[in-house]
Amino acid sequence: MNNISGFTISKHDNSKRIIKIDIEDEIIDKLIFPFNKFDLTALELKPFTRFTIAKSFDDLTNNQLSKLMNSIIRDRSTGCFIIGPKKITPKINDKFLVKLSTALAHLIGIPNHDSMAGKYYARFVVKHEDKSDSYLRKAYRNMDLHTDGTYVKEITDWLLMTKIDEQNVEGGETAMLHLDDWEHCEDLFNDPIGKQNFIWGSPKSKNVDYKVEHPVFSTDEDGKPNISYIDQFPEPKNMAQGNFLQRLSDALEESNNKIITKLPVGSAIIANNYFWLHGRKPFKENKELKRELLRIRGSFFVN
Repeated sequence: MNNISGFTISKHDNSKRIIKIDIEDEIIDKLIFPFNKFDLTALELKPFTRFTIAKSFDDLTNNQLSKLMNSIIRDRSTGCFIIGPKKITPKINDKFLVKLSTALAHLIGIPNHDSMAGKYYARFVVKHEDKSDSYLRKAYRNMDLHTDGTYVKEITDWLLMTKIDEQNVEGGETAMLHLDDWEHCEDLFNDPIGKQNFIWGSPKSKNVDYKVEHPVFSTDEDGKPNISYIDQFPEPKNMAQGNFLQRLSDALEESNNKIITKLPVGSAIIANNYFWLHGRKPFKENKELKRELLRIRGSFFVN
């Protein structure tokens, strides 16, 4: 595994497929000045500024960081990494983490417009009480394994999630499953119904006023399975599609090969959206519970 000065790179304790990248204090200190050049409003309204801070970050590593990130996320045998400060200090606040996430995202591709938030990233808080129309904010329900971007027209090659803050939390671990480790993949992939077009909609909170059609399964350049699926949004056209989705949902949640991990505050998990599924375990009930996440999703740079 490549060594980069100012970073500690290792395999994750819970999975040989996930790479762990710790950013040393010396790198964090060098990011303060270029990150302070732009406030969040500038980043949101001037897209080129996002590339400026991404380049500033990558320059600290002689472009080795972007090469490492892209090699991991495009590699079917890995396709996922967790990256963040080795330790959290007062200088690492929510604004710093938005900028860090922005820089990381712009080293691998172009973020999509997030219709829920009205900009290239979304921040959302999970609390004790929730009246929304999405599992995303429902603390005490299991968020089943899924991929992102199932209901939009934009290409969604990758997903980034950063934990901004967490208070009074027990449970709520991240669940991950690599498609090649899923025991039931071959059975479901070989069912022709999974390659039919399904209708995918979304609730009002997503601010998407159209529906899309695509199959659950497709193939990559080598003929290996890719998946695009979330349990909340498909609209089965008939009994066969409905029953297929139930089989799929059950088989994913029953998998013994899910990776359960707790993402540290300040860290981002970045995953290939074609062969990694993600979810969240329920939180233990607490009236003071609070977790804030940031999400960016987008497409790879075209070489």
